[in-house]
Amino acid sequence: MSRTWTDARGWMQQGTKLLLASVDGLDPASYDAASGLPGWTRRHLVAHVAANADALRNLVHWAATGEETPMYASLEERAAGIARGARLPAAELTAWTHESAERLETAMAVLPFERWQAEVVTAQGRTVPAGEIPWMRSREICVHAVDLATGIGFADLPEEFLAALVVDIKAKRGLDTVPDGPLPDRAAYLAGRPYSLAEAPELGPWL
Repeated sequence: MSRTWTDARGWMQQGTKLLLASVDGLDPASYDAASGLPGWTRRHLVAHVAANADALRNLVHWAATGEETPMYASLEERAAGIARGARLPAAELTAWTHESAERLETAMAVLPFERWQAEVVTAQGRTVPAGEIPWMRSREICVHAVDLATGIGFADLPEEFLAALVVDIKAKRGLDTVPDGPLPDRAAYLAGRPYSLAEAPELGPWL
């Protein structure tokens, strides 16, 4: 399906509400539990999501001002930031997650319409229009809301988002077809998350 940056902003906002509601329910012991991502606790996952919001806000600043502002100073600094965040007390980590999401939303809300076409560079080195930033964030916030392993599943995500996600990952993986099944299962399968599709060949990790 086709998508616009305004579509993606709506999905981003819906995913943010889902994730923040889950984060608000985590006590210190729950934060220390494993997430749905191998080797990551919920602390690491939430720190990653919070850091991602701050990093994408850098790209919004770049689009707004023309001042080159990379998402991260380096891949090493990105990893170090997640590690630092994972060591924060639970209340501080929760507050960072809320505040970083609010800062990103505020920055997007005031970005002039014409600046959504300004070019920025992602952490992977891709040059994209700023209009891709909401889509980048919606993928992170929605998929990781599931990865938090608090009961949210792909079926809880917006159907239009799932349809766009399937198109996006199929293209990135170079796949022509996906095994038949409910849309949430197809999205989970393509994203390398648990699924219930029959006779689906295993795929490597994504996101």
